[in-house]
Amino acid sequence: MIRPDLSLPIPDDITAAHFIGIGGSGMSGLAGMFLDRGIRVSGSDRADSAALRALAARGATVHVGHDAANLPDDVDAVIHTGAIWPQNPEYVLAKERGLPVIHRSQALYWLIGGRRLVSVAGAHGKTTSTGMLVTALRALGTAPTFVSGGVIADLGVSSGTGGDELFVIEADESDGTFLLYDTSVALITNVDPDHLDHWESRDAFYDGFVRFGDAAREAVVISADDSGARRVAQALRHERIVTFGEDAAADVRLSDIVTEGPVSFALTHDGETVTGRLAVPGAHNAVNAAGAVAVLLTLGYALEPALRAVEEFGGTVRRFELHGVERGVSVYDDYAHHPTEVAAALVAARSVVGDGRIIAIQQPHTYSRTQEMYREFADVLESYADHTVMLDVYGAREDPVPGVTGELVSGAFRDPSKVHYVADWQEAAEYTATVAREGDYVITLGCGNVYQIIPQVLEALSTPTVEA
Repeated sequence: MIRPDLSLPIPDDITAAHFIGIGGSGMSGLAGMFLDRGIRVSGSDRADSAALRALAARGATVHVGHDAANLPDDVDAVIHTGAIWPQNPEYVLAKERGLPVIHRSQALYWLIGGRRLVSVAGAHGKTTSTGMLVTALRALGTAPTFVSGGVIADLGVSSGTGGDELFVIEADESDGTFLLYDTSVALITNVDPDHLDHWESRDAFYDGFVRFGDAAREAVVISADDSGARRVAQALRHERIVTFGEDAAADVRLSDIVTEGPVSFALTHDGETVTGRLAVPGAHNAVNAAGAVAVLLTLGYALEPALRAVEEFGGTVRRFELHGVERGVSVYDDYAHHPTEVAAALVAARSVVGDGRIIAIQQPHTYSRTQEMYREFADVLESYADHTVMLDVYGAREDPVPGVTGELVSGAFRDPSKVHYVADWQEAAEYTATVAREGDYVITLGCGNVYQIIPQVLEALSTPTVEA
C-alpha cells in the first residue's frame, strides 16, 4: 500500500495521464472525466473488467496486468490508487523518469478546479448519499459534475461531467484525503471508527472528521443520531451546522419510518412535514435520504421538492443489488464490509424477504479490520442472518496475517450451527445451494471480489441434482 503524499505538486496542465489501478469504480470514474476533458488516457489493472472495456470503447488505452511497458513515453502525470504496492513496475518506472506521480485524490482535486463543492464523507452510506444527491440535483434541473464511489444504477456510471458550477464527490476518509478538498458543503453521514491502520487511533479518526467539517466554507450537515457524529458535532466550531435524523432536536427530523418493502417516512423542517417513499428498502436509506435532503436545503431548495427529487433515486450497483432468481431463491449482492454496514444490509433484506430466510455469504475485507472486528462481525451475522457461509479474507492492500482467516470470524459464533466456513468458492456455492430453499434470499457481503461467486451460486441452485 502507498500512503498518499498530498504535499506533492500537481501539474498545472495535463494532456496525457496514465492510471495505475484504472479499473476500480473511483479510478475508472476519474479516468472517464479525464476523457471528457479531451485528455489522452492510458492505464492498467490486475484483472479485466467491464470498467476497463468501457474506457477502451471511449478511446483509452488499457492493459490487464501491471508492467513497466504499459507506461507511455509521453504522459504528463501518473495517477495511482493507494491500493498498489511501492514495487509496482509502472510506479517504479514513473518515479525513475521523474514524472509527476500523484494520488487519485489529487487528480480529483485538479478536476474540481475551484468549483462549488459538496463533499460526502462517513464510515457508511456515503456512496448511497452521493447517488441520492446527484439524482436529486439532476431531477431539480441542475447539471452537477460528480464522482461517486459506486455506479449510480439509473445513470450507469460512477462519474459525470455537468455544465453547472456544482461538483459533488464521495470524499474518502480511509486515508485522510478528504482533508485535501476545498469543500463548500460537507455531509457527514456517520463517524464509526474504521481504517485505523491509517489513523492509528480512534481519537485521530474523530479529529479528522472535525477538521473536515470545520473546513467547509458554507455548512456542515451531520447526523444527529450516530454517536460518533454527535461527538464530532460537539467539537465543531463551524457557524452553520445542520443536523438530521430521528433525534427530536434534529434540524431535519426523520419520523414514521415504515420498512415493509421500499422504505417510507416523514421529514420535518421548520414546522413543515412532508412524507416520502423510496425505491430502495431499509431504514438506513431513510436516514441517507434525510441527509441528502438536508444538503439540498442548505443549497437553497425547499423541503417538498427536495424530498420528491431524492425519491427519484433508484439505487447504486453493489448495494442490495438483485442478480438473479433460481429455484425461487433470490441472490443479492451488497458492498457492506463493516459490521454496521452488514447489519444495515441484513435488516433491509429482512424487511422485504417475507417468510423467507436470509443466507449471508460473507467475505471479510482486509486482515487488519478482520483481526480487530471479528467478534463484531460474528455477532452481527449471527443476529441478523439465518445462516452464514464464511469465505476467507480478501486482503486488498495488506499482506496476510497468520491466524486471521474467515475461520476466525466463524469461530466466534455462539451457535456453530448457524455458520459454515469454507475457503473454496465452488464448495461454498454448492453448500449454499443445499441450504437455500424457495423464498430465501442469498446475499453476498463484502467490498472485495465476493460478487464474483454469484454465477457459481446461481448455477449450483439451478442444478437439478442439488437437494434443497
